[in-house]
Amino acid sequence: MSVNSFENYPLTWKPRLKSDAKIPKYLELASKLEEDILSGKLKSGTALPPQRELADYLDINFTTVTRAYDICREKGLIYGVVGRGTFVASEPETRKGNVVELGVVEAFPEVGVNEIIEATKSVLSRGDATRLFSYAEREGRPRAKEAALKWLKREGVSVSADQVVIFPGTQSALSVILLSLFKPGDKLAVDEYTYSNFIKLSHLAHLKLVPIEGDKNGMLPSELKAACEKERLKGIYLMPNKANPTLITMPTSRREAIAEIVKRNELLVVEDSSAVFRDELKEKSFFTIVPERTIHLSPAARFIASGLRIAFVAFPKWSAARLTSAFHHLAIKASTLDAEIMAELILSGGAERILKEKLAKLKAANKLFDKIFPDNKGFGFSRVVPFEGTSGRGPEIERALSERGLRLCHSDRFAARSGKAKSFLRLSISSIPDLKDLEAALIDCRESLGEFKRI
Repeated sequence: MSVNSFENYPLTWKPRLKSDAKIPKYLELASKLEEDILSGKLKSGTALPPQRELADYLDINFTTVTRAYDICREKGLIYGVVGRGTFVASEPETRKGNVVELGVVEAFPEVGVNEIIEATKSVLSRGDATRLFSYAEREGRPRAKEAALKWLKREGVSVSADQVVIFPGTQSALSVILLSLFKPGDKLAVDEYTYSNFIKLSHLAHLKLVPIEGDKNGMLPSELKAACEKERLKGIYLMPNKANPTLITMPTSRREAIAEIVKRNELLVVEDSSAVFRDELKEKSFFTIVPERTIHLSPAARFIASGLRIAFVAFPKWSAARLTSAFHHLAIKASTLDAEIMAELILSGGAERILKEKLAKLKAANKLFDKIFPDNKGFGFSRVVPFEGTSGRGPEIERALSERGLRLCHSDRFAARSGKAKSFLRLSISSIPDLKDLEAALIDCRESLGEFKRI
């Protein structure tokens, strides 16, 4: 305890650290904070002590508390509000009552179930079904590779089979790409709002994200060029087709302008193809424009059947050794059963039939959204609603709406840089199968947002 004792000071949290602990203080403190949150000792919404006050109370360095808070923030256990402090976040399992799910983008999981079951039966009925449960052909069996090449071609990516690896989902693919092709401290350009899990993965890989300003057509070439002159960028992460969460599709002319800057500065493009319908894939892929500097990731199963953890990654030949080596060490392999089911769906035409049915449902859901929120343009499995003046308060806003029975995502989750003035909410319109139920949920959301703004 310091000379200026805080023993009787009204701190909201007074942890006790062991003097003989065999782990660093910041890890011990982070572990204690996590333990007290998960046990319920620290309730959701509790304001944690300011870092300097807690450091004085524990007689430790300020940066030790900062590092402990950062670890728990990365785990989603706490969140900070600029000018107000740090608070305990609410975990989904601790929320009370029935909550309408408008946060997770499910892409109508009930659609195509029978087709998927039949594909599974077909795969399991083959004479070589026993090979599905071994480590053999870790980068993908021939039939799965054939399906991958067919799927990638519809995205404008033509490669040979030895330039494709089948991953167990998007998260695995991005983890391997970041850890194998970049080094800690490398800087990557990203859109100002981008895939939230990519932000977290980049932090875990100790990469620095440099957000680049954009317009209705995506990232601005002039801003990227300026960033290249100011920062020593090593790569760029883009979702040029239906970016998450903004739904912006980058036209070919903009992609070509970005590609010129990529070539001039020897950047590596990580292209995450987030579109799935053929009319959304009319623009040239970055892999087509600048193939030697692009890693193309296709989350093939995400919109067909999210439970099938399959993603296809196409890469230039120079990166093969590093990428596949990391794949074998980090992911080992994708589920052969999942890969073969996805292959059966693609090669039999089942995947296209499922997408056709989902597109019909999606059009109806978007039409309904446009009726309830008429001033918001867009089309996708999720939509955004402006919610100005709430930047930096995302976790607080999400928790408050959760208590009103609505689970959705605030733009803070997707912000590559904190303190952005623009703020919005992303609503999934593809997780509620019945249109009447969706309509009721969206109306409830509109009314709740109106009430929230008046508070």
